[in-house]
Amino acid sequence: MFSKPKIFLSFLILFLSVSGLFLSAWIIIPAPNMSLLTLGVGAPEVSPWLFILNLVSLVFAFFYIRRHQLKRLACIFSVIGLLICSWVLISIPVTQMRMTKAMEQGLGADYLKQVPTQVSANMQPYPFMLVNTFRGIPLHKTRHKSDILFATPQGVPLKMEIYQPPKVGKYPALIVMYGGAWQSGNPRANSEFNKYMAARGYTVFAIDYRHAPEHRFPAQLEDVLTAINFIQQYAAEYEADPERMVLLGRSAGAHLAMLAAYQPDAPPILAVVNYYGPVNLTEGYNEPPFPDPINTRAVLKTFIGGSPQELPNQYQIASPINYVMRPVPPTLLIYGSRDHLVQVRFGRQMYESLLKSGNTAIFLEIPWAEHAFDAVFNGVSNQLALYYTERFLAWAVFSQ
Repeated sequence: MFSKPKIFLSFLILFLSVSGLFLSAWIIIPAPNMSLLTLGVGAPEVSPWLFILNLVSLVFAFFYIRRHQLKRLACIFSVIGLLICSWVLISIPVTQMRMTKAMEQGLGADYLKQVPTQVSANMQPYPFMLVNTFRGIPLHKTRHKSDILFATPQGVPLKMEIYQPPKVGKYPALIVMYGGAWQSGNPRANSEFNKYMAARGYTVFAIDYRHAPEHRFPAQLEDVLTAINFIQQYAAEYEADPERMVLLGRSAGAHLAMLAAYQPDAPPILAVVNYYGPVNLTEGYNEPPFPDPINTRAVLKTFIGGSPQELPNQYQIASPINYVMRPVPPTLLIYGSRDHLVQVRFGRQMYESLLKSGNTAIFLEIPWAEHAFDAVFNGVSNQLALYYTERFLAWAVFSQ
């Protein structure tokens, strides 16, 4: 006979095993809706934590569960969870090598030698550090100015957050655009990234733009261009160098960053960083992902005002891929293979179009990553993305 405490302990351990497998499963299972997308995004990024959870559950199940059937079940669950998490961890070195090769292929094998020593010495030393997964990526002291009004189009106040290095000086301007399907979000998003880059010697401008459906395209692009003009005009006041500006965006923000930089009459932009941004809106509408947790067609209709069949010209001018038949700034594209909002094939399509037109481009693919992978700042994917992003930016602004 088993005592009640032992039975309770057995079921508690079984619960841990089930929980570990359930959370780990989202590393490979595509989220069918937005409610579950958080799990699909987060699970790969915290896979080292989940590996430990599964390992602890396996050890406890093996040594403390007395009922044979429960022990066997708990052990099976934990082993499956371990195998899933191991896929991410084992894939890191190979992915890192591929990304390093892609950077060297796009910028030259000695591109880092062009970056000043004092700049390169301040960057992350390794693409992935397990200790940072648990303790977090260290952030250093910076200065922060909040709610800086830069425009009021149609009475809508648009503000920006400004992050500056700790010492007064003149720094390259990194202009950041948040994602949110052009319908939501604010400049305070991804503040850890902004602080990190400010500590590396950039004046970071996190800018706002009007949202759909109240304001449809091209209102968002107009706002981004207005923000860039504002930054150029007041660069000295905010310790930014108007001759060294780069754009970085995530998702919808990446789409706007590319559009702004690729315009025929665009301000002088040295480089663009695209984190999982839409590039071909017509094709994205006609061939949505499956599953489609965000309802891609509804999002695009809200943003543009109709379907490609109804507004073909608007979709054409709103698609960055249609602007790369001429010289555009060097572009870094980072996508997750498991992205079910903006499929990775669009990133490859953009990369191939940039190369075909003679432009400098780097395409980095993270096999296990979902859309918005960098929402977990110390996660596995963001560590890799951050490592190569800061090197690309340093090459663009410090070695030209």
